Amino acid sequence: MSTRKTAFESLPLGAIKPSGWLRDQLRIQADGLTGNLEEHWADVGPENGWLGGKGESWERGPYYVDGVLPLAYLLEDERLLAKAKRWVEWSLASQREDGSFGPERIETVNTEINKDFDWWHYMIMLKVITQYAEASGDERVIPFLTKYFRYVRRLIENKPLQGWAEARGAEMLLTIQWLHRRTKEEFLLELAEIVAEQTTNWTDIFHDFPFWRKVDQWDWKTHVVNVAMGIKAPGVRYELTSDPREQAAVHRGIDSLMTYHGQAHGMFSGDEWLSGTDPSQGLELCAVVEYMFSMEQLTRVFGEGRFGDILEKVTFNALPATVSKDWTSHQYDQQVNQILCNVAPRNWCNNAEANLFGLEPNFGCCTSNMHQGWPKFVSHMWMQDGSGGLAAVSYAPCFVTAQVGVSGASAEARIEVSGGYPFRETIEMRLELSRSVECGISLRIPQWCREPTLSVNGEPMALHSLNGYAKVQREWNDGDRLTLHLPMTVKTISRNLLAASVERGPLIYALPVEENWQLLKQRDKFHDWEVYPGSAWKYGLLADSEYVVILSDRIAYQPFDASNSPVRLKAKGQLVREWKMEDNNAGTPPMHPNTEGQPIVDLELVPYGGAKLRIAEFPSIGHKLEAGRHLK
Repeated sequence: MSTRKTAFESLPLGAIKPSGWLRDQLRIQADGLTGNLEEHWADVGPENGWLGGKGESWERGPYYVDGVLPLAYLLEDERLLAKAKRWVEWSLASQREDGSFGPERIETVNTEINKDFDWWHYMIMLKVITQYAEASGDERVIPFLTKYFRYVRRLIENKPLQGWAEARGAEMLLTIQWLHRRTKEEFLLELAEIVAEQTTNWTDIFHDFPFWRKVDQWDWKTHVVNVAMGIKAPGVRYELTSDPREQAAVHRGIDSLMTYHGQAHGMFSGDEWLSGTDPSQGLELCAVVEYMFSMEQLTRVFGEGRFGDILEKVTFNALPATVSKDWTSHQYDQQVNQILCNVAPRNWCNNAEANLFGLEPNFGCCTSNMHQGWPKFVSHMWMQDGSGGLAAVSYAPCFVTAQVGVSGASAEARIEVSGGYPFRETIEMRLELSRSVECGISLRIPQWCREPTLSVNGEPMALHSLNGYAKVQREWNDGDRLTLHLPMTVKTISRNLLAASVERGPLIYALPVEENWQLLKQRDKFHDWEVYPGSAWKYGLLADSEYVVILSDRIAYQPFDASNSPVRLKAKGQLVREWKMEDNNAGTPPMHPNTEGQPIVDLELVPYGGAKLRIAEFPSIGHKLEAGRHLK
């Protein structure tokens, strides 16, 4: 095996800083659960094993700091930095003579792991430490990791990956490859080959996908978080093998997941295991943030715009939908059609509390793992293109600082990205350069955009997209401005049984249902809530409805709030009398909705992420395929 040059290269943590509504989003997160969890949840408190205590010492501490650390650096928040560094410093100081590190023994609430030996939780902390090294430049990290992986090499053939570690071995591969790019140590490639062989063969699974229906029994290969992490495994292996089958497997896997289990928010269902396409099946929050990270890594490896399209759709819809607007509670499972969040049995694999908003609904993995979503998205919005230029993966507001140009003729560049995307169509980019320099700026052109336009300093520029990116190669000067316009048209997407979802650009839209939040369990800060509907939800959309786009004057501090949505759609609909509740959920949208005698009314749809109770997959009224329509 040898390492292959990837299409793009990640910028170090801290090279991209959020601004505008995106910085506000990270600030809300820091002021909520992420910045205060240690004081209010014992599992990541001072007794955690990864801080030297005798409490939980498996995945929850590493999961938590995997989000806290990048958040702290992106916000330049000294209080959060102090929190995050305590975990890193303890881990670095814990390394033993043989190279191992971390807690001496595992204490966990999960009884399915091998308490004698488990590689999984170390993999998470390794990702934390590499991020820390990029942001801080700490010279201790390279020797620390080298010593640890020599330890792994000595043990791994006799103590192979198993359980969670076997399904998630690509996470270790990422750190091995990160270290090899910096040290060129040959033993790391040998170790990478062993780890790759011991990891679940996701390439075969995704290349010829066998899971066509809802799964209702335990299986490592259909566990939704494993799947969300596993989709990047062929890409990580591709760095080692250059085998085109790995690349094909990723695309075939995504196609299959969306065909058999896909939902309107851009992900596949999984209320523990893959659960089909019904809009009332759940989706686990852990899967959301891990799928985002997978798309970020696949973008880096292959440089294809498709992965950025998916990343944005999941980030701007599925992620905010499952966290309260003030970041003080979250769900374990969200639903596309979510009309009731309460303690009640559902046709899911999880318990009756899985769709509550709370501190630890159902199980605490999401409480500790949710924090990485927004920070890692920010840190992967731009990448280096491998030839001295930059690639724009997403256009949310930010500042990018990087060295551009070829060696000997390079410059320090700072790009300010503004415009309010994805709530607005026009993106402004202003360059600050230490000197004039020739390089490329590759702009992702989303698949949903049919007529993009670009101007540089007011002069129109032609766009030629290849693999989803249009590269603008020229000499750039200090003060240059790019204006990219991505027109967003409203589209209705036909789903199962003629139901419809509504999209405009990367956002999907939902009918917000009035939310009645009822306190279920009170704590000092982070409470548990049931949410009950206070308005009608049984509406279908007219198949020939015309949509009116309504833009607000400004983008609110929290744009993912139905009452302050920066953009709304006005549509036409009718009440559907026989749309029933099933298993405490909205039932399957009727294929032949009965709306006889019901007036046609205006419906205001808002971005999905801002509506915690919602309908986002609608019965289609007057669909062209509806039986008997030609007689009317």
